[in-house]
Amino acid sequence: MPYISSMVDAVNAILWGKNILVYMLVGAAIYFSFMTKFMQFRLFGKIIKVLFKNEKQGNGVSSLETFFLGTACRVGAGNIAGVVAAISAGGPGAIFWMWLVALLGSATAFVESSLSVIYRKKQADGSYIGGTPFIIEERLKMKWLGIIYALASVICYMGVIQVMSNSITGSISSVYNFNIAGLGTTTVISIAVALMVVYIIFFSRSKKDAIILTLNKVVPFMAIIYIFMVLYVLASNLTSIPMMFSNIVSQAFGAKEAAGGTLGAVVMHGVRRGLFSNEAGSGNSNYAAAAVETNIPAKQGMVQAFGVFIDTLVICSATAFIVLLVPETVTSGLSGMGLFQAAVTYHIGSFGAPFVVVLMFFFCMSTILAVIFYGKSAMSFISENKNLNLVYQVIVIAMIYIGGVKQDLFVWSLADFGLGIMTVINILCIIPIAKPALDSLKEYEKEL
Repeated sequence: MPYISSMVDAVNAILWGKNILVYMLVGAAIYFSFMTKFMQFRLFGKIIKVLFKNEKQGNGVSSLETFFLGTACRVGAGNIAGVVAAISAGGPGAIFWMWLVALLGSATAFVESSLSVIYRKKQADGSYIGGTPFIIEERLKMKWLGIIYALASVICYMGVIQVMSNSITGSISSVYNFNIAGLGTTTVISIAVALMVVYIIFFSRSKKDAIILTLNKVVPFMAIIYIFMVLYVLASNLTSIPMMFSNIVSQAFGAKEAAGGTLGAVVMHGVRRGLFSNEAGSGNSNYAAAAVETNIPAKQGMVQAFGVFIDTLVICSATAFIVLLVPETVTSGLSGMGLFQAAVTYHIGSFGAPFVVVLMFFFCMSTILAVIFYGKSAMSFISENKNLNLVYQVIVIAMIYIGGVKQDLFVWSLADFGLGIMTVINILCIIPIAKPALDSLKEYEKEL
């Protein structure tokens, strides 16, 4: 175990500590933006229309449903804690760079998701399965590399599941404390969350995937309650909004930060948070993109590109606005979830604490369900043996409980390790084979 931990830490130190992934992802985002002629801006109106056009047949999966699935994975505790950390370390200016990297990264999401549709496989029941491992096998004929990517996916998701579960129990236990049948708050909540997932996975009577059906309901709900709360905050602080935006822009390029040698830190914190939150370039959303019922890859690429906008420009920005519209005297000395909770309480009073609990529950639960779906696709690539996927799902349930009752920093490292390996493989593979995705975009534009 110590050897594994040392290896994981060493790899993370190279990929994350040296910002290698940041340079790779930013480079890919700029490259694909030029290659697509900045489709994320040119075709924004068309993207919205594609998203809400129902094209599914029977038990097929629509573009909107894959959007919810992809959004569920992107939107999680990191959209709150991660943004707060970026502001704490890099100041308001970090938000500007977070926006910029999302605008560029959406082009990467378009290309990788389009490729996922092109190189997916049709299953016996008529549904589709795919993702980066399938792209690697079908296009590059390197199944061994696809297996490495799939294994890295599973490792990442196991870590993410535990982190999200711990975020749920942590947010609840920080506000409420109870004891049932001799079991403490964290234990009761961990068991409850695990049982909810068991019910969704194993006891749904629907012919369609139960995870997709659940996320169809959860994602819109959690997005709506958060956005309405933020609109209330903005409406209540209208006179402070111009100054907030002024601070974001001025500190993003500020002479003060440059003179103090902190401008680089401002840029890097914003860039890293944008990249790590929307995950464009990691290939995560490819598992969702492949499931859609469409024969035009570019359409699905547009849907996932829009998901990057929603994750960073809407959800992450919402968190930033909540924090930045609070006087520094209120949040002085606070960090992480404590800072966010204090900010929400400042804006909406005594409802702040329970609101954060509800918000964290839905954000984290939706992420858990999404990565379970992704993990099933990864396991199916590794082996078509259904028993292996069953074992994976049982282990997932155990990870939910274990993560809920105990915070393990190694789990965070494991999630970063898996995501890092996924991103390196995905970027190196999609750049040289992007042409089919670009061709699909050209053909689709002729129809518009």
